[in-house]
Amino acid sequence: MKAIGYRQPLPISDDDALLDLELPDPRPTGRDLLVEVQAVSVNPVDTKLRRSAAPEAGEARVLGFDAAGVVTATGSDAELFQPGDRVWYAGAVDRPGTNAELHLVDERIAGRRPESLDAAQAAALPLTTITAWELLFDRLGVAPGKQVTGESLLIVGAAGGVGSILTQLARRLTGLTVIGTASRRESADWVRELGAHQVIDHSQPLSAELERMGLPPVSHVASLTHTDSHFDEIVAALAPQGRLALIDDPAELDVTALKRKCLSLHWEFMFVRPLYRTPDMIAQHELLSETARLIDDGVLHTTFAEHYGTINATNLKRAHALIESGKARGKIVLEGFGD
Repeated sequence: MKAIGYRQPLPISDDDALLDLELPDPRPTGRDLLVEVQAVSVNPVDTKLRRSAAPEAGEARVLGFDAAGVVTATGSDAELFQPGDRVWYAGAVDRPGTNAELHLVDERIAGRRPESLDAAQAAALPLTTITAWELLFDRLGVAPGKQVTGESLLIVGAAGGVGSILTQLARRLTGLTVIGTASRRESADWVRELGAHQVIDHSQPLSAELERMGLPPVSHVASLTHTDSHFDEIVAALAPQGRLALIDDPAELDVTALKRKCLSLHWEFMFVRPLYRTPDMIAQHELLSETARLIDDGVLHTTFAEHYGTINATNLKRAHALIESGKARGKIVLEGFGD
């Protein structure tokens, strides 16, 4: 099968940063699905791993997590899907990735694709949707439902992949006042279109921006990027007994700054359930299935932003470069394995 991978961590400008490969076809066992991959999207985790995680000597690592495709075979213990089913999922960090014609995924972290989306539109969503859903409901403990509680959510980096679906989830499925951050006009307009009640500029002090807009301290913060540089302002922006959840990897945080306001800190890492085979691993299957229903009902919308052509090393290098520039908005998708 065709696949795209790397043999050593290299900057994306290097010719060998990503390579077109021919690899053996995988075989499903246990609860695996063998999926014919139709479309994939690219996430910051792909670029982080490519830069830092060396494959075994003499081996190549295939990256990619988001995928939309069709089940072609199942393992002997699979019970949720059959060959021919159209699925979407975000994969697992400890298994080969989705940048391949054929891919194995545990059925407990896959869902049925929305009927109203094509493969490219669907591939934009799984990883960011799982991350946003778990962050909002599991980590921050927000109660679903449209009851107005006076609580608010500040989303730092609301125009990115996770932010663009988190903004929708918070606005459509909760009673929170949703405040997004963006530093460019086009990004701010995008965040408003996604449903944010207010948008502030994260290139300015966050607490001062809230005050300028006449907004009180917030009860919840989702910090999706540059948490270390925003941390002091996040603490200032949070109301006493507020909650902070983050997804990035700050070099260090002085968590004692949270004590004076009795603030809680939560980390979201959507690979935990499949990595540790947690008893509630099937929750990702369930939330992807519920998301598909919400999309087909018109409640949520794809965050597909740019189509970078077929799935090959050249196009994936372009996508990695854009993500590393910090200027990506929404999701970059690639589709098919033609030339």
